[in-house]
This record gives sequence, structure tokens and C-alpha cells, in this order.
Amino acid sequence: MRAVVTVIGKDNVGILHKVSGICAEAGGNVIEVTQSVLQDMFAMIMLVDITALSCDFSELVDKMTNLGTELGLSIHTMHEDIFNSMHSI
Repeated sequence: MRAVVTVIGKDNVGILHKVSGICAEAGGNVIEVTQSVLQDMFAMIMLVDITALSCDFSELVDKMTNLGTELGLSIHTMHEDIFNSMHSI
């Protein structure tokens, strides 16, 4: 099982570190990351293996959302099944 994490907002030091840290604390493994900084805007898409999560997926989603609120970023965490369903219509 995998999750897709997207992060968008004003660039700041340590965004990747903080987001990947939450993944690691929850037992998720970051598989792939792509990120860009366009002037002062940060954009990232992260693919995370959630097979060995030590918490419920909903708890991981809440932690990411709370981090986004704290940092002034939009962080969206979506289970791969939902992502695939949305893009197979």
C-alpha cells in the first residue's frame, strides 16, 4: 500500500525534513520525491510506502494536515487506492 503526499506553499527551510520525519515516525517509507521551488513557492509530491505503518492511516493524514497548518502549507495525504480511483474515470 502506498500514499501520495502533496505539499504546496511558501518555501521555507526544512519542509522536506519535517514531512519525511512524520512519515518515518509513523513507520512509512518514502519511495520517491519530486520537488520544485518556483521563486518563493514550494511544490512537492511524495510517494510513501505505508505497508508497515505503526498507526492508522487517518492518524498519519491528521499529522500531515496539522503540520501544514503549523507551517502555513497545504499538505494533502491521499491513499493510493483513492488516487487511482480518481484517475481511472
